[in-house]
Amino acid sequence: MRADRLVSLVLLLRQHGRLSAAALARELEVSTRTVLRDIEALSAAGVPVYAERGRHGGFALLPGFRTELTGLNHDEALALLIAGSRRGAQAFGLGSALASAMLKVVDALPESYRDTAADAARRLLIDPETDLLSRRLVTEEVPDTVVAEVRRAVFAGHKLRIHYAAKDQAPKWRTVDPIGLVTVREQGYLLATRSGADRTYRLSRILAAEELAEPAQRPDRVDLDRAWQERSTRFRTGGDQVTVLVRMHPARREELVGTALAVHAEETDADGRLRMEVTFQDPRHAEWALWQLATSAEALAPQWLRAALRDRAAAIAARYEGEPES
Repeated sequence: MRADRLVSLVLLLRQHGRLSAAALARELEVSTRTVLRDIEALSAAGVPVYAERGRHGGFALLPGFRTELTGLNHDEALALLIAGSRRGAQAFGLGSALASAMLKVVDALPESYRDTAADAARRLLIDPETDLLSRRLVTEEVPDTVVAEVRRAVFAGHKLRIHYAAKDQAPKWRTVDPIGLVTVREQGYLLATRSGADRTYRLSRILAAEELAEPAQRPDRVDLDRAWQERSTRFRTGGDQVTVLVRMHPARREELVGTALAVHAEETDADGRLRMEVTFQDPRHAEWALWQLATSAEALAPQWLRAALRDRAAAIAARYEGEPES
């Protein structure tokens, strides 16, 4: 998001005093041309950024520059930063005003919190599938104490212990690595990983939560829009997708492709057999699809699928061993 990048750019200049376009580009992971366009946008928004020529030159903020915004507590300032960092303002021609307002919000945060403000904003996503004018806050019943504990763990990057009641299951305690929070159509979700696997938990089903002191195992940066899109696709398909490496007879290729969700890679062995990497809707779907191909295909990975197919074949063989029962 460009608004996030503008805030990060100003924070970098405040921290380092002066930086070249090349150094800013490296820090922000963009091109120098993008940095120059962002500098122009900040100037248009009234932020006093100036260029110094020469060997040790670069971009800097005017000495003593500080925006003014009073009367905000920590949560209020963060809420405005999160709201402003999402889509909407550009559609109404308010991009420059948004940049200026967000800088004031960043300055309203405590000194010790500014370095993490941009990351905190990226950890929350508000109604990614709803247009700006119809956005509403989460209205489902979630205890404030639960939400506060979950939010603290998300922002701090700590592991989280939750007492979760999955649909049609008894509540269980689970320890997860929180990634971010999403609200969609008045419902809230916690995006996390558990034992390295993606997990999505509905906030209204979290009965209790406890932030742990142990650091969460998660990437330093997160694209919450992309993460939510991938996980919501799994919801729509009705299960956890699995990717399988298959070696098979080419004559049965179309049969496999016709039932798989996607084909990611494909090559031909020296003996003319196909090696394919394909994705299925869930483990049950993968096992069914490979079983239909009988000896024309072999699942090379994952190992649990090989074991499931072997056990199924062994059960069938055992059933037909010897004479039928009278």
